[in-house]
Amino acid sequence: MSSKTNTLGLLPLGRSTFDVDYAEERLALMLDLLENSGQEIIGPKTLLFDGDATTTAIDKLVALKPDNILVLQVTFTDAGSIAELASKTEIPLLIWSIPEPRAGDRLRLNSFCGLNLASHMLGLLHRPFAWMYTAPESSQAEVKLNQLLRGDFNKKALTPLLPEQAYPGVNSSTEEEKTKARNSLQALQGKKIARIGEHPPGFSTCQYDATALNQATGITVDEHPIGMLFDNAKLVDKTQVDRVREKVAQQVSGLDKVDQEQLTRSLKLTGALETLSTNHAYDAFALRCWPETFTEYGGAACGAAAMLGENRVPCACEADVYGSVTQLLLQEISNQPVFLVDLVDVDVEDNTAVVWHCGQAPISMCAKTAKPRATIHTNRKMPLLYEFPLRAGQVTLLRWSQAAGQQQLMIASAEMLERKMSFTGTSGVLKFTEPAETVLERVISSGLEHHVALVYGDFTQQLAQIAAVADLPVTRLS
Repeated sequence: MSSKTNTLGLLPLGRSTFDVDYAEERLALMLDLLENSGQEIIGPKTLLFDGDATTTAIDKLVALKPDNILVLQVTFTDAGSIAELASKTEIPLLIWSIPEPRAGDRLRLNSFCGLNLASHMLGLLHRPFAWMYTAPESSQAEVKLNQLLRGDFNKKALTPLLPEQAYPGVNSSTEEEKTKARNSLQALQGKKIARIGEHPPGFSTCQYDATALNQATGITVDEHPIGMLFDNAKLVDKTQVDRVREKVAQQVSGLDKVDQEQLTRSLKLTGALETLSTNHAYDAFALRCWPETFTEYGGAACGAAAMLGENRVPCACEADVYGSVTQLLLQEISNQPVFLVDLVDVDVEDNTAVVWHCGQAPISMCAKTAKPRATIHTNRKMPLLYEFPLRAGQVTLLRWSQAAGQQQLMIASAEMLERKMSFTGTSGVLKFTEPAETVLERVISSGLEHHVALVYGDFTQQLAQIAAVADLPVTRLS
C-alpha cells in the first residue's frame, strides 16, 4: 500500500442497543486493515456511543487537522454525529460501513442503515464524501480501502432525471394512461395524516414541511404529541382488546409465549390508532415508535403498524410523514397493502439485497410456505411484532423523496426471491433488475431516505407517468 504520507482521523461510531461485543470484534478487524494502510492514524480506536464522547472526539480531530476524517460506521447510528462533523470542518469526509451475515438472527449491527442516513444528511448539506460498504476480511477490502483513502470512490451525487429520460416509455403514453395518472394524484387531495410525536434526532430522512407537502400532494397533516396516543391507548377497554387479540390469534402463532401485560399494551395501541383513524378520518399515521413506546408506555407499535397497513391505513414508523405519503400513493395505484421497509444489506457477489423492518409487514405479504409468529422487538425485547419472510414475486419500491432538498420520485423494480429469512422480524431478499452493485451506488449517491415503500407487482411505468404529470424528476434506482 502507499507510504506513510497522509494523516487519517478516525471516528468509530456505535450504538449500545446493538450487539456491542460483535461490533468491537468487527472494529478490531477494520483497525488491523487500517494499520497497514500507510496512513498516520490519529483519533479514538474504541467505539464512540452517541453523546458527549463523540462531540469531544470530533472537536479534537478538527483541531488536529488531518488530511481526511474516516467515519467507521460499525453499527447503526443516526446522522447527528455526521451533521455535527460536517458543520465543524471542511476536511474531506470518508465513511466505511460493513455488512453482517444473513443468519436468520437479529440485525446485530445494522451498519448499512447508518450509512444510508449519513448519505441523506450529507446530500441535504451538498457535502461530497467518499464511502465503501465492505467487510474488512473481504478479498476486495484492501483494494477498496486504498480507493477510499484516495477519496475517489463513489464521491459524486446522482442527479435526478426528467421522467421521460428515466423511463422513455412515458413519451408514448396514451391519453388514458395520463388521465389515470392524474386521477391517482387527485386521489391524494384531501387525505389526512396524523403525525404522532416528532421524528428521532438525527433522522433528517423524516423531516417535512407541511406547506410544501400540501402544495405538492394536497395532503394535510395533524400533529399530536406521543403522550396523546398513550393516554388514548390506556382508555381502550377489554372488549376492544379481546377483539384485536382474537384477530391476531387467527394470523400468527405464539401469542401465549410473549409477556402478556406488554402484549395487552401493544394491542391497546392498535385499538387507539383504529379509533383515531375512525373518529378523525385519518388516512395514514406517521408515528414516533421508539424509544417512548418502550421506555414510557411499555409495548411495541410494530404489530399495530402491520394490522393497520393490512387494513389500508399505512402507519410509518419514526414519524416519517413522507414515508406515509409514499405508502398512500403506492396503495392508491396498486389497490394493495404497502410495506415501509429499510434496505439493510446489499451483497454484490450474490447480486441481491435485503429489505427489512422490525416486524410490521402486512400479513398478506407472508411467504406461502411460512408460518407467521408473534415475537418481540430484537433490541427492546417487547411484543407485539410479526415475524415471517416476505413472499416471492415481482415488487416495486418507491420513495417520494426530498433527497438533496429536491422533491422527486425514486423508483426501483425487483424480484422478491424465495429465500430463508435473513434477519428476525419481517424481511425479504431482492434481486433488482439492475446489478446490485449499481443499485448500491445509486442509493448512496442519490441520498435516498432510509425508508422506501414496497408493493407487489410492476408499477414503474405508472409511477413514471405520475411523475411526468406532477412535474417531478425521477431517480431510477433499477
